[in-house]
Amino acid sequence: MTLAVDRPDPAAPVVDKAEKRRAQITGGVLVALAAFIVLVFGDASGDATFRLSRARDVWVIGDLVVPALPVIYVAAALTAFLGALLFLRGGGRWTTLSLGAGLALAVIAFLLWATAGNAFSLTGMLQATVVRAMPIALGALAAVFCERVAVVNIAIEGMLLAGAFTGALMGSLIGGWGGLLSAVVVGGIFGFILAALVVTYRMDQIIAGVVINLFVLGLTSYVSSQVFAEMRHLNNAPVFRAVKLPLLGDIPVIGPMLFHQNIFVYGALVMVAVSTYYLFHTRSGLRARAVGEHPRAADTLGIDVYWTRYLHVTLGGMIAGFGGAWFTLGSVGRFDENMTGGRGFIALAAMIFGRWHPVGALLAALVFGFSDSLQQKLALLQTPIPSEFLAMAPYVATIIVVAGLIGRARAPAADGKPYIKD
Repeated sequence: MTLAVDRPDPAAPVVDKAEKRRAQITGGVLVALAAFIVLVFGDASGDATFRLSRARDVWVIGDLVVPALPVIYVAAALTAFLGALLFLRGGGRWTTLSLGAGLALAVIAFLLWATAGNAFSLTGMLQATVVRAMPIALGALAAVFCERVAVVNIAIEGMLLAGAFTGALMGSLIGGWGGLLSAVVVGGIFGFILAALVVTYRMDQIIAGVVINLFVLGLTSYVSSQVFAEMRHLNNAPVFRAVKLPLLGDIPVIGPMLFHQNIFVYGALVMVAVSTYYLFHTRSGLRARAVGEHPRAADTLGIDVYWTRYLHVTLGGMIAGFGGAWFTLGSVGRFDENMTGGRGFIALAAMIFGRWHPVGALLAALVFGFSDSLQQKLALLQTPIPSEFLAMAPYVATIIVVAGLIGRARAPAADGKPYIKD
């Protein structure tokens, strides 16, 4: 006699208790966020007017007028619905997607509340978003190059700061293009130094990055306070102006945002496209990713692990140097102490949020750029929120993204591990 034994269906989904609990917590957070939207933003009155064109635009389109209070309530209702659904049935990737959608709805409600009864240039804010995202995107791209070959680059902040300082100094002496080239070279030098410390001498990668950050911060702060204060002509670099591309720059909203920018925006977009093709569609890119995933297997196949890491970390430093020059040659034309303001660390968060992919890093940088531009634009609307809290927006966005939206992002398998050749 044969007894039937109940066995689990191998095709049935496996319920991860930790993942389910994470989904329930996230659902509760979204419900609380919906209540916050109603309680805080529910006193909006009037219409929110978003300008989509400027007076000098060739093609002018009408303003977007939105009734603030009804849309705020709709946003709150959708957020609560996502939270309840996630609490009851959520899990897996829906947790991250629902949280992202809920935060986006909260931002929309906040914009409507702040703009109710006023007019707001949406095109100008989107243009500023792209501009302010570029140093973060370039720093994240530099980190992608390093971590794809298993080198953790905490020194992005120092490389950005070195690029900004060099751009201002050399730009004042030999012009904008000379300053830009010098910033790229100096960034590459610091990338090479980092590679030497962690690849050849096997120094702890976190400590090596911190050492470079502190060295650059100390050196630039000293020169800024002692030398630039006395010789101001050394800190007066030209600024690369925005260049409008024919026809494309005249497209409403998209034209000013993407096709009426300076060399740093165009350069970043080109670098992201080229890097994506290089890493995922060329033999050299495949070898680089192999070094990041399994260096010993790559070495067995004849790939020089040390050379590959040296090359890509140096290239990452050059990209960071280019991004650092944005702060001076692409913005204000002068160097101020610690002017990068932690953008290198935000770039690391953007890289992780972007799943170690150039395009993902760019999209993540746009999120941070949006929060950065938002706090400046809202200051013009004279919202009752203190300016100090508005200035916190990029860093709060970093915490939210790292804590809630990244989820189970997987780094290259050998990331941060030194390789010792047998």
